[in-house]
Amino acid sequence: MKKIAKLLSIVLIMASMSSCATIFGGPVTEYQRTKPGPGEPQRQVRVGALIADLVLFAPSLIVDFATGAIYKPEGK
Repeated sequence: MKKIAKLLSIVLIMASMSSCATIFGGPVTEYQRTKPGPGEPQRQVRVGALIADLVLFAPSLIVDFATGAIYKPEGK
């Protein structure tokens, strides 16, 4: 029973700390939300947020990419 409680608490902690770029990245700009058109430069990914998502809770990458929070703001 202790193993199940320990595993459940670890999963809950990981889920609460998920989506690092969404939580700690600040407000998402229109540049981050808009997908680049043909011929436009690709958006830069925040490497720190990507690594943190992979280490802490990999499914949170879906949230960060869907919201655009994982991309760097324009001009940075």
